[in-house]
Amino acid sequence: MAGHIQDRWYKTETGPDGKPRRVRSDRYGTGKRYRARYVGPDGSEKSKSFADKERRLAELWLAQVRADMSRGQYIDPKAARTTFQQFAERWLSVQTTDPATQVLVETRLRLHAFPRIGRRPLDSFRPSHVQELVRDLEDSSLSGSYARNIYSDVRSVLSAAVDDGLLSRNPCGAQSVRPPAADSRRVVPWLPEQVLAVRAALPERYRAMADLGAGCGLRQGEIIGLAEDDAIDFETGTVRVLRQVKLIRGKAVFAPPKCNKERDVPLPRSVAASLRGHMDGFRPVPITLPWRIPDGPKVTFRLLFSNTAGGLVWKSNFNLQDWKPAIAAGGLIPTPRPGESYASAREHGMHALRHFYASVLLDAGESIRAVSDYLGHADPALTLRVYAHLMPNSQDRTRKAVDRLFSPGEETS
Repeated sequence: MAGHIQDRWYKTETGPDGKPRRVRSDRYGTGKRYRARYVGPDGSEKSKSFADKERRLAELWLAQVRADMSRGQYIDPKAARTTFQQFAERWLSVQTTDPATQVLVETRLRLHAFPRIGRRPLDSFRPSHVQELVRDLEDSSLSGSYARNIYSDVRSVLSAAVDDGLLSRNPCGAQSVRPPAADSRRVVPWLPEQVLAVRAALPERYRAMADLGAGCGLRQGEIIGLAEDDAIDFETGTVRVLRQVKLIRGKAVFAPPKCNKERDVPLPRSVAASLRGHMDGFRPVPITLPWRIPDGPKVTFRLLFSNTAGGLVWKSNFNLQDWKPAIAAGGLIPTPRPGESYASAREHGMHALRHFYASVLLDAGESIRAVSDYLGHADPALTLRVYAHLMPNSQDRTRKAVDRLFSPGEETS
């Protein structure tokens, strides 16, 4: 690619003497005078125009293009004018991640990233623009963890733009850019009496769901997706977590557990007895749903839990009609006045039973690795970040160890 600079105010023509001469063109004095032209890697001609007295700028720009192409850092100027939203929408359409995750990412970008940076061309992004986005997210009413997820989505889109040659580097990688501050709030597990109060307030057909959450640490979707055929092994005292029920754009599907981690969880005798009683009173029901995606192949499982109409337990209906009245009865949220709705209770959703389960195991001295495996976390580091503050204090362990050595006949508390 040699490239050249065209002076559009002049043209060359043959004079009366047969020799070439420069004369004014029809464009003389109007529009931008210089056009720097070159052939891009794709074989097509590219150009950029410059005003009168800017020939030197045109030469410098063309030299920069040559240098970028020789270093493999060339970016097509026209393609780089693609906006963040245009590129992000194309990027979303070719993702192969879990469909439910795709929906979450699309929703976060559409609601929070596109209104803020969607119209900005990719080649105009600077670290300062990402800093403004972070500050805007932190100043909003969004939680720290949700804001960090939005930032992570934006970073992924910009990384893909770098991979596609539309950005030379990701502005999120600059040292001056930091993600939104994380929430400092720690998990506060329910007390045993709160768990029992909520369980007692649930309709009888759903009480074993609370036992599986508090006694085995299963997620709500995993509990709803438990099947008679392959989930419960009473002889070995094991719950096999093979699937979950999840919603994708409002449609229920069967899917693998989160992170595609099938797992075996110890089944305590008390929970086993609760499940036996539940199965005697409420027979398993065959439920047919698509597998993984709304238009996936249909599969049928005999689920342990069903609604009062003998169909699938819909999380939204269960949470509003059964769970919230139960946690209100347990004193965790106020009981609304007639005609009023229940208060928001995100920290007291069914996930609170998993927190309780983790706290019981850690208090008993179970390892982080085991707790992580039973909860189905992606890795033990995640478990440690969430629950490290619930682990027994090392000073307490030291005192108890020494007391056991020097006072073997006394109980340590």
